[in-house]
Amino acid sequence: MSQPFDIVIFGGAGDLAYRKLLPALYRTVAEGKLPNGSRMIACCRNPDDVATYHEKAYAALREHLSEGEYKSDCAKQFQQHLQSFELDIGSADQRWQNMAELLDSEADRVRVYYLAIPPTIFGVCCQNLHAFKLINANSRVVVEKPLGYNAASANAINEEIARYFDESAIYRIDHYLGKETVQNLMALRFTNVIFEHLWDAKTIDHVQISISETVGLEGRAGFYNEAGALRDMVQNHLLQLLCLVAMESPHKMKASSIRAEKVKVLEALRPLRGDDVLRNTVRGQYVAGNHKGKLVPGYLEELGEASSNTETFVALRAHIDNWRWARVPFYLRTGKRMKQRCAEIVIQYKEVSHRVYDAEAGALTPNRLIIRLQPEESIQLTMMAKDLDTLDMRLQPAALNLNFSDTYKRFKSDAYKRLILDAVAANPSLFIHRDEVEHAWAWIDPIIEAWQSSDDTPHLYRAGTWGPPESDELLAEYGSAWFNAGERA
Repeated sequence: MSQPFDIVIFGGAGDLAYRKLLPALYRTVAEGKLPNGSRMIACCRNPDDVATYHEKAYAALREHLSEGEYKSDCAKQFQQHLQSFELDIGSADQRWQNMAELLDSEADRVRVYYLAIPPTIFGVCCQNLHAFKLINANSRVVVEKPLGYNAASANAINEEIARYFDESAIYRIDHYLGKETVQNLMALRFTNVIFEHLWDAKTIDHVQISISETVGLEGRAGFYNEAGALRDMVQNHLLQLLCLVAMESPHKMKASSIRAEKVKVLEALRPLRGDDVLRNTVRGQYVAGNHKGKLVPGYLEELGEASSNTETFVALRAHIDNWRWARVPFYLRTGKRMKQRCAEIVIQYKEVSHRVYDAEAGALTPNRLIIRLQPEESIQLTMMAKDLDTLDMRLQPAALNLNFSDTYKRFKSDAYKRLILDAVAANPSLFIHRDEVEHAWAWIDPIIEAWQSSDDTPHLYRAGTWGPPESDELLAEYGSAWFNAGERA
């Protein structure tokens, strides 16, 4: 975008702003993608935060940018765009009028309102934006997850926002969708005939989608104990990735076509209710354990409570009831305090139908496509090949690797930067439509209800492991196993 714009961050002194949004905006400056005259306005309720904002912002950039990214000359240029502003979102007072006067000084430019605040105050924030005439034809609002705790609360939040913003101006962000590897997944599928013809139940045995975290509560105890892993990660991140893996080719790579195909996947998800939930899901909770040689506390110790049934780990077996994916299991897994931080999609292909080599040539490993989203972004295809270290006919798996940081020397992925710029450019392709939110909750809610009505409690697992052993049984029942990052088979 060549025209200057304003981005207003509500919750400008919050963790999200310091960890993700300011570094993302710094990168837009460093890459020459922030037009001259653009303004970044960080709204803070505390006057002390306003007074010390630039100092804290620079400290955040030094802490959260990659090694070597922080440059003093770029930081000075960044400072010229950054403003702090005192505002209490819930108080419709003179400070809102001051905000209106500030923004009206450039009335016709694009305004992006980023709600880096709890969803419980989305409504009052939008109400005050409307009351003080801060919403114009060039305004968009970006909202963070979680959107509610169930279908009813999510719908209520969406209704509040929709009173003041058209759906076309609402950008529900899921930062996983902004990762370059996720976008490359669609390019891989829809521009290469070799993969599009090998992307269905005839050739694929199963699909695994895992997001593992090594951290614990990190100051989110109150929220997390109410939400749990299913609401926090599966309802949005994991189901969105599942949609991109499973969806049919859109007519065109435009937002409406992509969203339509994702909704079809969510509609085709086989419902899990009652006993089906107990057979196809595993929930866990971490206890104290060893992570990288350091003893870390268990969930209840971090929470400061004697008991809680909140799951910090969840694994599910899902099926998509359509022609392409009939009888192909999709395994979804996420957890905290796990052995390694990683997010990846594993496409496990079937075995060859007929073995032409004798057993002496070695075991045959089915092909596997691994799409890694973090910590590095890469695509790996495992194939069988001859062992070139011997004259004998010996077979072994060989990996074809595309590591983006190695292949593209100037590659620096920042999902938030990409998504912020897409919101500015009014490109909703990588954002979530309200219909997707509603269908996702419709699948998740019965699982939560079944857990709550059951006497079962979460299975315990040691911090620093891959979760409770019971999750292995979901795959073992079908003759498979989890593909754990760093433990290449």
